[in-house]
Amino acid sequence: MGAAGLAKRLGTFLSGLLECGIFCGVIFGWASLVFVLKKLGYFEDLCEVTSDPSANRTLTALALLLFPAMSMLSVGGILLILTNMQVGNLFGKYRSIIITLYNGAFDSSSATFLIIKVLHERGLTLRAMFLFMAACSAWHLLRTFFLLPRSRIPYPLPPTYDYGARCPGRSRSYRTHEEKRPPGEPGPEEPLEQRPGGGEGTSPAPFWACARSALFGVHVLWLSAMQLRHYLFIGTLNPLLDHLARGDQRLVSTYTNAFAFTQLCGVLCAPWNGLILDRHKRGKGPRPEGALAALADLRASVLSLTVTVVQCVLFSVCAAVPVLPVQFATFVLQVVSRSFLYGGNAAFLAIAFPPQHFGKLYGLAMALSALVALLQYPCLALVRGPLRQDPFYVNVAMVAVVLVAFASPVVVARECRRRAKELEAAGTPLAEPPTPH
Repeated sequence: MGAAGLAKRLGTFLSGLLECGIFCGVIFGWASLVFVLKKLGYFEDLCEVTSDPSANRTLTALALLLFPAMSMLSVGGILLILTNMQVGNLFGKYRSIIITLYNGAFDSSSATFLIIKVLHERGLTLRAMFLFMAACSAWHLLRTFFLLPRSRIPYPLPPTYDYGARCPGRSRSYRTHEEKRPPGEPGPEEPLEQRPGGGEGTSPAPFWACARSALFGVHVLWLSAMQLRHYLFIGTLNPLLDHLARGDQRLVSTYTNAFAFTQLCGVLCAPWNGLILDRHKRGKGPRPEGALAALADLRASVLSLTVTVVQCVLFSVCAAVPVLPVQFATFVLQVVSRSFLYGGNAAFLAIAFPPQHFGKLYGLAMALSALVALLQYPCLALVRGPLRQDPFYVNVAMVAVVLVAFASPVVVARECRRRAKELEAAGTPLAEPPTPH
C-alpha cells in the first residue's frame, strides 16, 4: 500500500472518529438537554400548576416536534455508526480495536448536548445551535463522496483494494479485482472455513439460520438487558438528582454537568475492550487462520462479554444507592459499561457470524433490543406516579435484570467447546506443533 493509500485510510479513520464523536450518539445526552428544556418551560402547559407563561410561549408552541426530532437523531446516529464500523475492515488485526473505538466515540458524542447546555447558559439560543447542527450535515455528504466506497468494505481486504475519490482509472478498484477473479475462486469476504471447497468444505450459513441461532438470541438478550438499564438510567437521572438533591437546582445542574463530562471519556474506555478481543493476535508466534482463527476470536469474546456484564452490575448497584455523592461513581461506571456494551456488541457480531451478514444482524439486534427498551416507559410512569419521583425500587429491580445477561458468555463458552470438538473430530490440530530446534 502506497503513501497515498495509507493517507486515504487514515483520513477515513480520523474523519469517521470525528463524525462518531460529535453526531452519532447525541441522543444519549438527553439529561443535559432536558435541563435546558425544563428551564425554557417546554410542556409546562401540561402541568397542573403552571408558571407565568411569558416569553417562552412562542418558543414552546411547537414542543411536540421534539418527538420526531429526537427519533430522527437517534435513528440517524445508529445508521452513521453502522456505516463507520466498516472502517475497521481497513486495518486488519486492529479491526476490533477500531470498531470499539468508534463505539466509544459514539458514546462520547452525548457530550454535544452538554456543550449546548453550557452555551445556552452563556446566552446562545437553542434554535441557533440546532440550526448550526443541521448545517453541519454537509460534512457527512462530503465525507461520503470522497472518503467512503460506494458499497461495503470487504473483510479481509483484497490485495489491491481501493475506494473513494481517485484519479481516472479503475485498475486498483475492488470492482476490477472481483471482475478478474476466476470463477469458483473464493471471495475475500468469506473466512476459509466458509469458502466453497476450502477449509472444512462448508458453505456460509444463511442469514435466517444465523438470526434464529441460540448464539444470536442470547446475544440479543445480553444487549437488551443492559441497554434497558442504561436507557432507564438516562431517563430517570433528572428526577433521581432532583430527589437526592431535595430540589436544589444548582446542585442538580452541577451533577448533570458532571455526568455529561464523564461521557467524554467513552472514547478512551472503549478501545480497552478491543484490546481484550484482539489480544490473541498480538503474539510473536504464527497467527491461526481459517477455522482456528474464528475459534480464537470467539474464545476471546467470552472474557469481553463477561467483563461488560460485571461492569453493568456494578453500575446498577451504585445507581441503586440513594446517596448523592455515590452518583459520581455511578457516572464513571455507567460510561465505562456503555462503551464496552456497544463496542462489544458490534465486535461480537463481526466475530461470531459471517461478515456478509454483519449489517443485517446488527440492525436486527438493535431493533429487537429497542423493542425491549420500550419497557422503560412503564418504569418511568411508575417512578413519576406511585413511587413519587424516587427510582430506588426500580433501580434495585434493574440489578436483577442485568444479572440475566451472564447467560451470554456461558452460551458462547459452550459454543467454543462445541466448535473445538468438531475441529478435533475433523483432524484439525487446535495447537501449533512445537518448532524443532
